[in-house]
Amino acid sequence: MKVLIADDEPMSLRILQAQLIRAGFEVATASDGVAAISVLAQPDAPQLVVLDWNMPRASGPEVCRWIRAQKSRYTYVCLVTARDTQADLLEALDCGCDDYVKKPYDPTELRARLRVGERIVNLEAKLTAKVAELEEAAAHIKQLQGLIPICMHCKRIRDDGASWQKMESYIEQRSNAVFSHGLCDSCLEQHYPVENEAAP
Repeated sequence: MKVLIADDEPMSLRILQAQLIRAGFEVATASDGVAAISVLAQPDAPQLVVLDWNMPRASGPEVCRWIRAQKSRYTYVCLVTARDTQADLLEALDCGCDDYVKKPYDPTELRARLRVGERIVNLEAKLTAKVAELEEAAAHIKQLQGLIPICMHCKRIRDDGASWQKMESYIEQRSNAVFSHGLCDSCLEQHYPVENEAAP
């Protein structure tokens, strides 16, 4: 899975990039917050993001708020910072980040946290696909509701175009019902009396 690393310290950026590539991630980099937003605005943007807190032009929390304001695929965000007060943690959570790692961090721990993010992103993608399937199925479900004008003699039904249809045709077009024709006992006796009498 593709990961975006945003950090204005070139050495930290290169080290983390090399570590994540060795771990099997595809890595994109950005040296400031605005560059990170530019990468994330692309159609194939990474869904895992590691943001340094203090960056030029846009901070990590500002980038995170921009991500959460979008109506696109879910993006898992991890803030990396030397800040460690409770107020900092609350600000990180308030801006919408999913995880918070203090510097200096253990590379193994960061990779493990990104694997958690990868699982969450994959589960979210599966959930989105299932919701789309349900919405598509719901769009194909037809329901009969409201007042239906029906002829009191021939039992034909008037459709929205003011034409009269057989009841069977009207219902089949607006539901999943399929009609099979038979004869009730009363009609059998009324319309086929000879055959009815011959029946054992």
